[in-house]
Amino acid sequence: MPQKTLRKKSLGFTLIELLIVMIILGLLASLVGPELMGKVDSSRVKTAETQINMLSSALDTYRLDVGSYPKSLKALRESDHKNWDGPYLPKDVPLDPWGNEYQYANPGTEGRKYDLYSFGQDGSPGGEGDSADIYF
Repeated sequence: MPQKTLRKKSLGFTLIELLIVMIILGLLASLVGPELMGKVDSSRVKTAETQINMLSSALDTYRLDVGSYPKSLKALRESDHKNWDGPYLPKDVPLDPWGNEYQYANPGTEGRKYDLYSFGQDGSPGGEGDSADIYF
């Protein structure tokens, strides 16, 4: 009979064993988590740069057809201009990877034809690091 009792006790995990496993998993998550978040942030910046380049190409194509840059990015999808040959984007104007609208100004500042940028992670002008604005 003692063998049956011994066998029943050895089938499960003790509370101490479960706590140790949870502590180890917590330590691993705290070591790996920040590194993964850094990769997510850098991929969002690269996505924003890629989308800004795509929007810039669409703006240049619009200018070639119409003769001037549009007043807003929405004109890349629909316009009543007589030389308009769009749409110049396959879908609506995308939001930046943080869910904010891209900023567009025509004419641009400092002698540029236009300004096209994202406010970055913080969604407001300026910022440093991950919160820095992303310009074309």
